Order: sequence, then C-alpha cells, then structure tokens
Amino acid sequence: MRIGNLKKTVLQTVTAVVALATLLGQAHAATHTVETANGLIKISDHVQRVITLDETALDVALSVGVEPIGTLATRGGTGVAPYLQEHLQGEITLLGSVREPNLEAILRSKPDLILAPVTLSKMLYQKLSKIAPTIQPQGSAVNGDWQSLSRTYAAALNKTAALEEKLKSIDQQLNAYRKQTSAPLHISIVRWNPQGPIVMSSQLFAGQMLTQAGFKSIALAEKLGNKPHSDTLSLENLAQADGDWLLLATLNEDGAQALAQAKQQPAFLRLSAVKNNRVLAVDGQVWSSGSGPLAANIVLQDLKRIEINAE
Repeated sequence: MRIGNLKKTVLQTVTAVVALATLLGQAHAATHTVETANGLIKISDHVQRVITLDETALDVALSVGVEPIGTLATRGGTGVAPYLQEHLQGEITLLGSVREPNLEAILRSKPDLILAPVTLSKMLYQKLSKIAPTIQPQGSAVNGDWQSLSRTYAAALNKTAALEEKLKSIDQQLNAYRKQTSAPLHISIVRWNPQGPIVMSSQLFAGQMLTQAGFKSIALAEKLGNKPHSDTLSLENLAQADGDWLLLATLNEDGAQALAQAKQQPAFLRLSAVKNNRVLAVDGQVWSSGSGPLAANIVLQDLKRIEINAE
C-alpha cells in the first residue's frame, strides 16, 4: 500500500473513531427534566447507580426493570420487605432504616440518582442533593395519589412508558371489579400490633385501590383525614373496626398467627365480619405501608381471594 493511501486510511479511521466517541459522549450526556417538590431537576438519561430511600421508589424501580444499588430497611424489619425482595436479582446494600438513613453509607455508595420519599425533611434533602440529584415527589404521604408518586419516580428513571403499561393493566383490573359490584362491600383494613389494633386510613394506597375497585371503607377509616391510621383501639372499641370484610395486616410474616391470636379475644369474635367468616390475613407491608405497581399486584391477588370466599 502506498504511503499516501495509508495516511488516508489512517485519517479515515481516526475520523470515524472520533465521530463515534462524540456520539457516545452526546448520548451519555443526554438529560431530561423532572418536576419535583423541590422544583425542576435535570437528570442524566443513563443513570447507573440508583438508590431508593422509599419503598414506593424501590417498588417502581423494580417494576420497570431498574435494580437499585442501595435502599433502606423496611418499617418494622431489618431488611427489604419480602414482597420486594423476591424481585431483586442480587444483593442490595442497606443504607440505614426508614427512620434513620445513613448519610455516610449513602455517600460511599456513590449514587448518580437518589429517589427520596415525600416525607423527606428539608435539611436531609439539602444534604442528599449535594451527593446526587435527589427526587422528592410532590404530594402527601397519606392522601397523595399513589400513581402520581410512581410516575415521578419512573420519570426520573427515564422509564415512563414502561410504568404506564403497568398502570394501564392495574386500572383495567380494578375497573373490572367495579363493574361486578352492585352493592359495595365495606372493607376494613386493620393492622394488628403488639400494642393493639389500629384502623388504616381510607386515603392510603390500599384504600385508593379499594375505592377504584368499587368497594367502600368503614366510617372510622374515612374520618381519619390526614392521619395514616387511628389510635390504638381498646377491645371495648373494637366494633369500630368492623366491616363486611376485615383484612388483618401485620408488618411481619406472622399474619396467620396474629389472626389466631385475635380469635382468642371475645370482642373480636363478636365482629360481624368474623361471624360471617369474612376475615383475611394480608401482608401488612403492602396493605398498610406499601405503594407501587408490585404492591398493587398483590392487592389485586387479595381482592380475588375476597371474591372467591364471598361466593
């Protein structure tokens, strides 16, 4: 090969390599903007190291195919909630608890995106946002639209289309339940704690799903306003938790045991739902504190149990 042709070939190769590098650089630098509780935030389209400081955020991330590198221990537990753990492909680093995120551990994880809860304090937000773009959705932890919260997290992950497909399927199933409902049943969601039972608000995630499915919440759940749950009920006041169906939720895997213990209480046995054998033990991590597409699928499965047992 002549020297002139060799130089020309080398020049063409170098030009092609530079062009490819430029395109890759532009692709890597591509960004999108997300509206949050703290204003518009610009995020890379290609985040690689995501951490979630909220179960809804973890739920959404896993449902759209993103595996975070770190998260927080669930309420009432020392690890990830079992219904989320089963969707993890590998180990995930715990970065503290819901009550106390570990800032040093978060910093060491070198995230390029942090998905935070709506309840995040201003002080903690300011510290986290210095580490990486921190997404805190607008809304309320009690009566905020769970689908809206999910959409904010999906938008941050650049996975809006994937989420909308999940939400569409959930809406279709809930609307199908509504069409079957002629005389709405009143559903009571009760979390059975060691200190005693509490009724969960109708405004929470599970209550929103029940409403869309055509069910009703009990009077006490409707009256709670911005409170996530009632005060602990004494056995004398347990009748306030009664409904056509009673869903007994616990924050651990001992739901069946909690139900067995509850049935030892005469006041519990006098509830109409108990007399009619319309009591189900459900996952409290989902029904009393969870939110997101994966949690929604579990709620849908439990609604089928209500439908089967009602026949």
